[in-house]
Amino acid sequence: MSSFDSFRTARWIRTLNLVLQAVLFITLFGGLNYLARNHSLRYDLTSQRRYSLSPETLAYLRTLATPVRIVVTLTPNSENADIAQAYRDISALLREYTYATEGNPNRQVAVEYLDVYQNRREADQLGIDQPDSIVLLCGDRRRTVALGEIYRLENGVRKAFRGEQAFTAAILDVSNPGKKKIYFLTGHGEFNPEDVDPVRGLSMLRDELRARNFDVDRLELATGTKIPADAALLITVAPQGRYTPAEEEQLRQYLGAGAGRMILLLEPAMPAGLGNLLLDWGLLVDDDVVNDTGADNMTEDGDLIVRYFLPHPITQTLLDRQIPLRIGPARSLRPDPGRKLGNDLTVTTLAVTSTTAWGEVGYRLRTAPQYDAGVDIRNDRPGLEPKDHLAIAMASERVSARAGLDFSVRGGRLVVFGSGDLIANNRLAGAANLNIILGAVNWTVDRDTQFNIPVRPIDRFSLSLSAGDLARLRRSLLFLLPGAALILGLIVYWTRRR
Repeated sequence: MSSFDSFRTARWIRTLNLVLQAVLFITLFGGLNYLARNHSLRYDLTSQRRYSLSPETLAYLRTLATPVRIVVTLTPNSENADIAQAYRDISALLREYTYATEGNPNRQVAVEYLDVYQNRREADQLGIDQPDSIVLLCGDRRRTVALGEIYRLENGVRKAFRGEQAFTAAILDVSNPGKKKIYFLTGHGEFNPEDVDPVRGLSMLRDELRARNFDVDRLELATGTKIPADAALLITVAPQGRYTPAEEEQLRQYLGAGAGRMILLLEPAMPAGLGNLLLDWGLLVDDDVVNDTGADNMTEDGDLIVRYFLPHPITQTLLDRQIPLRIGPARSLRPDPGRKLGNDLTVTTLAVTSTTAWGEVGYRLRTAPQYDAGVDIRNDRPGLEPKDHLAIAMASERVSARAGLDFSVRGGRLVVFGSGDLIANNRLAGAANLNIILGAVNWTVDRDTQFNIPVRPIDRFSLSLSAGDLARLRRSLLFLLPGAALILGLIVYWTRRR
C-alpha cells in the first residue's frame, strides 16, 4: 500500500488543504481591505447625485487658498429630535468636504465636533459660548452658520436641506479677506437690484450674489460719478434710454485701459447708445425681435425657448444638464465682420436659437410676425458660425501678449445678452436662467467655476399599520419564513436521496 494512499497521509493532506484555504481567505480579505483603504472609489448612485457635492463647490475647494477649520457644537444625543437630525444631516455633508480636500494640508477643510459643556476650556479659547452652532475659522476670520440657514422651512416644517449652499458661502467668506464688488448701473430705467417686483426687480439675483460672497451696490454715471476702483464687475439690465457719449466713453475706458468686466442685457426696441463700446469688442446688436415658428421653441405666452449652447465656462452647466433657457422678447447678436482680426480679441457665441428662428426687422410695422427674405435677419451668411442659428448671447475677451513676457496678460471681459428680462425675479426661478447669469458673473470676475448648488429635498417616510396588518406580519415572521426554509430543506433532502 502506497504511503500516499494511507489514512494518515490523506488526513495530513486534508489538514494542509484546510490551512491553505484559511490562508488564502485571510490573504484575500486583507488584500481587499488594503485596496479599499488606499485605493477607494466612491460613487453616488442616486439619479440626481443628491449625496455628492456640486461642481461649483468642488471647483472652489480645489482653489482654496488656506485651510478652513469647521467646529460643530451639535451632538447626536440631543433630547431635541430636530437637533439630532440636524447633526446627522450636517455630519454626512461635512464628510464630503473633508474627503474632497484630504491629502492637501494647505487647502484642507478640517471638521471638529465639540461639546461646549464637557470641553469648556477649549470652547472658551475658540470664543464659542453657545451649543448647537457651527463655526468656521480661517486665520483670524470667523463666521457662524446658524441652523436657520441650513434648512428651508414651510409652515414650520423642514422642506429642503440647504447645508451645502450655507457652508460653501461661509467657506468663501472666511477664506477670502475681501469681497469682490458688483455695481448695477442705474439712471436709464434699468432693472433695480433693490426692487422686489417680479417683472422688473432683481432682488433675487442680489440675494444670490451676496450668498456667493459678492458685495452688491448701485452706480449712476449720469450724475458724473466715476467708476469706483473697487468695481470688479458692472452690470446693466434693460436700459430704457441711451447712455450719453460721456458715459459710454467712461465705460470704454473702464473695459479697455482698465481691463474691466461688464455684463450687458439689452432688450429689443430700446437703443442703449453703446454701439461704439460694442464695436470695440467685436460685437453687433441687431435692431430686431427674434421669432421662431418651431412649435417646441416658443411658448403660448410668446416666450422664446433656447436649447442650443456652445461650449464655454458660462454655459457648461446648461450643456451638462441639458436644461433649456426661457426668455422674453430678444434681439439677435453677431460678431462684427469688420473687426480687426488678431490674437488679442476672442469673440465667442454662447447661446443660439433653433434653425427656424429669424430676426424680425419690421416689428414696429406689423403685429403678426412674418419672415421677409432680404429684409429680416437669418444667419445664412457664409463664414458665420453656427450656421442657420441666431445668437442671443455672446462673450468677448481681450488677451494680449506683453513685450518681454513669456505669458499673456488677461484684459477686459464683456458678456452681452440680447434679452433684458432674462434675470428678472420671475425668470430667475428657472434653473437655466440662474445658471447662465451666475456663470457669466463667475467668468467675468475670474471665478471660472460652475456655480450651481441645488437644495436637497428632505424625504419623509412613515409606516402606518393597522392591528390586522400587524397580525399578518407577525404570522408571516413566525410561520412563513420558517416554513419556506423547511420546504427548501425537504426538496434538497429528496434530491440527494435520488
